[in-house]
Amino acid sequence: MTAPTRVEPDLSFLLDHTSHVLRTQMAAALAEIGLTPRMHCVLVHALGAERTQIQLAEIGGMDKTTMVVTVDALEKAGYAQRRPSSTDRRARIIAVTPAGAQIAARSQQIADGVHAAALDSLPAAERDVLVRALTRLTTGHLAAPVEAPGVRRARAAAL
Repeated sequence: MTAPTRVEPDLSFLLDHTSHVLRTQMAAALAEIGLTPRMHCVLVHALGAERTQIQLAEIGGMDKTTMVVTVDALEKAGYAQRRPSSTDRRARIIAVTPAGAQIAARSQQIADGVHAAALDSLPAAERDVLVRALTRLTTGHLAAPVEAPGVRRARAAAL
């Protein structure tokens, strides 16, 4: 028996491989300042608006346990605090401390640098086409996942 002939490029492999490598590069770069990508995500999105742990977990594609561990680490480092919400006494928001705001600014520079390095590895014309094409896919044909057995939920927001 022979394998079926592939008529299209293996887009799943190409996207998954590049995503995996980019995530490992991001993790290594952020580790240099003592953050994980999840910590970066929580800090940056908590700075943007008053958000609960649940909202931040959804943005970062984290389950409750992972979110609790991430916020615990941010609190221990002095970068964030859990506080009561100003609009819902039952909810807890994640408030970023001044030190957290500084490290978030630095981590965003690092994240931007990792992304720029990946894009800079392509000729300028290809960069623009790639970003436009990926943006079109993520807002169009590949905007929403299909429910299927054995498929994990993807992260909801970009870093």
